[in-house]
Amino acid sequence: MTSLVPKKIFFTRGVGRGQSQLQSFEEALRDGGIAPFNLVGISSIFPPFAETVTREQGLRLLSPGQILFTVLARNSSDELNRMISAAIGYAIPTDRSRWGYLSEHHSFGETEKTAGYFAEKLAAEMLASTMGTTDKLIWNQEKEEYVLENRILTTKNICSTAVVMKPGEWTTVIAAAVLIVEE
Repeated sequence: MTSLVPKKIFFTRGVGRGQSQLQSFEEALRDGGIAPFNLVGISSIFPPFAETVTREQGLRLLSPGQILFTVLARNSSDELNRMISAAIGYAIPTDRSRWGYLSEHHSFGETEKTAGYFAEKLAAEMLASTMGTTDKLIWNQEKEEYVLENRILTTKNICSTAVVMKPGEWTTVIAAAVLIVEE
């Protein structure tokens, strides 16, 4: 049996607008570069030893119609002037033989920075809890990431925000972690 442990991961985001919620979702997927794939939602584990690559590098490894495992944050609204956001946060341990965490966050009325940092904090807290402590998790202003002694290698986030601009028009935002299983 083939192991389905992803070896590469990339992050993307998008915004879409349309006359229906589905159309705006499709446009957001197109904006994020992942519309031509079959997306399968998964939970929140950042695989051990997985390499983070750029969106462009990741997309070059894929074929249209391919099944992609994704952690997807998504939010939609057709309420005029409503601000929406979708964010993915991640936390990777220093010991890369261990797994890290991915988190998704969907919100209304939050800026990109606020929603992104919240998603990042969620992932960092999940990782810290597997190490037996969350009370020593702190934000490092200089590095702009969460740290836990010498146990967390890095934390980051990707976030998409938008405001509904026209009456009756749907707006959707997505943020995604795409995990690539190589044969």
